[in-house]
Amino acid sequence: MAYKVIDLFAGAGGLSLGFMQTGKFEIVAAAENNPGARKTYKRNHRLARLYPDVRTIDYKELEESCGEIDVVIGGPPCQGFSNANRQHTTIISMNNRLVKEYVRAVRELKPKAFVMENVAMLKSNIHRFMVEETDIDDPVIMGLTLSEDKIELLPKGINFPNAVNFAKDPSNIKTYLWDEKELKAITVLYRFRINEPKFASSVERYRKYLTKLLADIAASTDEDWVRTQERKMAQMLLSYMNGDKVEFDALIRAIEIPLSVQRMLGRMQELLDNNIHVTEYRSENGTVIAAVQSYAVFDYVDGVLSAAPYNYDITAKVYNALDYGAPQKRERFIIVGTRGGIVYDPPKPEFTSDAFRTVRDAIADLQDVPAATEVDAPPVELPRMDNLSALAQALRGKLLYNHVSTATREVAQARFAALKEGENFHDLGVELKTTYSNADRTQNTIYMRLKYNEPSGTVVNVRKSMWVHPELDRAISIREAARLQTFPDTFIFEGSKDSQYQQVGNAVPPVLSNAIARSLVKALGAEKE
Repeated sequence: MAYKVIDLFAGAGGLSLGFMQTGKFEIVAAAENNPGARKTYKRNHRLARLYPDVRTIDYKELEESCGEIDVVIGGPPCQGFSNANRQHTTIISMNNRLVKEYVRAVRELKPKAFVMENVAMLKSNIHRFMVEETDIDDPVIMGLTLSEDKIELLPKGINFPNAVNFAKDPSNIKTYLWDEKELKAITVLYRFRINEPKFASSVERYRKYLTKLLADIAASTDEDWVRTQERKMAQMLLSYMNGDKVEFDALIRAIEIPLSVQRMLGRMQELLDNNIHVTEYRSENGTVIAAVQSYAVFDYVDGVLSAAPYNYDITAKVYNALDYGAPQKRERFIIVGTRGGIVYDPPKPEFTSDAFRTVRDAIADLQDVPAATEVDAPPVELPRMDNLSALAQALRGKLLYNHVSTATREVAQARFAALKEGENFHDLGVELKTTYSNADRTQNTIYMRLKYNEPSGTVVNVRKSMWVHPELDRAISIREAARLQTFPDTFIFEGSKDSQYQQVGNAVPPVLSNAIARSLVKALGAEKE
């Protein structure tokens, strides 16, 4: 008998595959909301229970149907929010909820062990949750290390009388928040605040809609400060549209004030929708802020699941896939929890720096196989081949699916031809950078020509990054990227071309998940008889 496993946020199934390869685990259910990844998972794992939404899973019903779940695995996405992230239009990422969904699964199923995988950054203080109203009565959460965070509601320079009291009153949202179409139209104009020709052409594009909207605003008779500012904006914009002489800077300022109030209302709405506990609204250095409390995501997982009644022993560590046989540098943060006296010993590295696997080990045997550009191209038959690397021997199949790469346009082809191994976009001549609006800010991974005799960097969506084959003037194919991630050729990806590249980039390398799975088998004791 194998240990029963549920894989949450399963993606294409890299974590599941590594567990299944041990022969000691049976995946009885999985959850994945991305349609392409779900198709891939279904094709390769043939599961009866593949949930599209982790939030709707009834774990009691699952156990009644499948029996006791021994292990919960999965990689909930987590951006958390960070202070560096204050400029974003949204302050709370929906993904935060998903970590809490993972924890819900562990709390309800009470498995012998759980494995939670995420980016190496998760262990840092950057990834945080804001304290919610329901957390206030939870002694475990309130016992975590909390810090004060400030959500800026209103920027400096907006002289709004009684703004703090305005922010405290949620009824103002309903009274003053513009609808989406209205907000979009005014925001588009404001975007061109330092480019009057583009501002003018946007006015023309929205003229019909703006004329009616602004006339309605200008007709308002309310005397309060917010409506007065909106009226001023409407009157000045209408004058501008009628061809009257209007000073452009004054017009932009007249738009900026109501727009800042709208952003404030949007943030008030977001705090309300997400049930965030605001400790105080206050004025600070000319801004208006909502003070909230937050705690690190890792502290939450550790604090909740190591406390009674769950009492998990938590082992958390950053692993580099390179140490376990992947031909790429890829760091993942993996939390393993065990209970009931089960002692978990993390896997030791299996490869040393003098024997790390390389890009050549992974993909050199495919160099003479032409890559298709159509995602539905039929598989290619692979002949028997001698002198394969140990990695290629382990991964090579009889049929090669997904050996598909991006169709190359003329400019890209010229870039490919100009790059030597290890070079990237920044090594190109000026004449080959013209299509990029801000070439200096382009990441080093863009147009990276891989080096055959070294491991690759972290595989992301290599289509978006335009990674280049070490020797051929073409982009890396989906299958080559999958080889770098250590997926065997028998594992077939489904969905659109971009979806397949993304699935590969998001995956846990099966060699890494297999190392974790083998160490967990040891901890769980001899296999079930």
